[in-house]
Amino acid sequence: MAEQSGTPAKTESHDPDFPEAFLQFMRGGWGDEPVAVAPLAEVPNYAKRRAALSEAFSGETLIIPSGNEKVRANDTDYPFRPGSDFFYLTGDRDPDSVLVLRPTASGHDAILYTHQRNSKETDAFFRSRNGELWVGRTHTLAEKSTELGVETAPLGQLGPALAGSAPGRTRVLRGLDAKVDRAVLAYEPDRDKPRDRELAWVLSELKLVKDEWEIAQLQAAIDATVSGFEDVARVLPPDRGVKERLLEGVFGLRARHDGNDVGYGSIVGAGAHATILHWVRNTGVTKPGELLLMDMGVEGHNLYTADITRTVPVSGTFTPLQRQVYDIVYASQQAGIDAIRPGVAYRDIHKTCMRVLAEGLHDLGLLPVSVDEAMSDDSTVYRRWTLHGFGHMLGIDVHDCSNARNENYRDGQLAEGYVLTVEPGLYFQPEDELVPAELRGVGVRIEDDVLVTADGCRNLSAGLPRSAAEVEAWMASQREAGPRLPG
Repeated sequence: MAEQSGTPAKTESHDPDFPEAFLQFMRGGWGDEPVAVAPLAEVPNYAKRRAALSEAFSGETLIIPSGNEKVRANDTDYPFRPGSDFFYLTGDRDPDSVLVLRPTASGHDAILYTHQRNSKETDAFFRSRNGELWVGRTHTLAEKSTELGVETAPLGQLGPALAGSAPGRTRVLRGLDAKVDRAVLAYEPDRDKPRDRELAWVLSELKLVKDEWEIAQLQAAIDATVSGFEDVARVLPPDRGVKERLLEGVFGLRARHDGNDVGYGSIVGAGAHATILHWVRNTGVTKPGELLLMDMGVEGHNLYTADITRTVPVSGTFTPLQRQVYDIVYASQQAGIDAIRPGVAYRDIHKTCMRVLAEGLHDLGLLPVSVDEAMSDDSTVYRRWTLHGFGHMLGIDVHDCSNARNENYRDGQLAEGYVLTVEPGLYFQPEDELVPAELRGVGVRIEDDVLVTADGCRNLSAGLPRSAAEVEAWMASQREAGPRLPG
């Protein structure tokens, strides 16, 4: 039997053809306990965000999908995470849902089209992979409406709603749900101001300034991340190697216990792996005397994520050369943090961090030109060893607000309520013949999550030490405390 909404029920490939006697037996004798639901505390935040989006697109229909489950292997799916913009506007966590904002004389009416329960009134209750015998009790439309503070409608009614959406007066957040994309044809009469892309960038720019609730969510994710780094330090032996994946797993346990999951694939780079920016295979082994770079973040229960990097000496103490490189990166990061305040150009933070790195590279005897020439737009040769920018916006996405226009992000100015990472690094590849042999395979990055305040900034991840001496003392204290389980 199909789901009540009209969406076909998912079944397992190995399901048998049940005899009618069994089907009849399964259809009766079940109780149904009501679920007590109440509006989420953050419902006013979602309503405020929808109102801001409504104001930006008066008189137009707006369609924002949640996205669909993705197959991992055969009939198993990856864990579902709703589209960030959709969740930002609704708080709904279910796949296939679609938020539709219909214009009215005074703004927009919001309707959330979503799956109905595969309750015990349907065979899908026990035959479907998303039936309640398989996945547990799910909300009715009324319960979801109460919890999220938005009108709900069966997903089966979405088709007619989309069919009645005129392309010239409708904007769709595309790339999340192929059925929605096909149902409303793209309408882009102006190359300089494409309608659907404008919806994406307005949503990103609404997310630039974090409200108090969002900052609290970020702080909770960051605090859990600090605990996760402590967990890892406590199981990292100073005198023998352990697999990178052991450390990844220890942090992942904290992420699942204190939050929703990790916010992105954890980077655990031992030795030369620290020079690979997105090393997520984590197949290496730590080695006493080498450095260990860990870029990890907990995604909180409301999907806001931390993003922190620390580079630590496996033995507990930096060698003189490791410390010299580390101190350059630390000075660069500190200079960038010191420069953050409202009204400062985003690119100026980048230039501040990069100049300190370039000066350090000059002191190491690596720059083939002067610092000023290396920093010029016609050169930037220092980037051979810095590779990336100083940071990025942070929020409900680890690289938040990525669809914002350059003039309001990378070419814009910082404003109170922005949260961004500051994460300079130096990376000397093992095969780089332009650096001394003793530097090859050394990688250092330090990353913190910083809130722009009215008169400067606040390091939200200050709970983790940053300077070389502080890191050494922290490593010793964590090892002395010993392993622990989250709790």
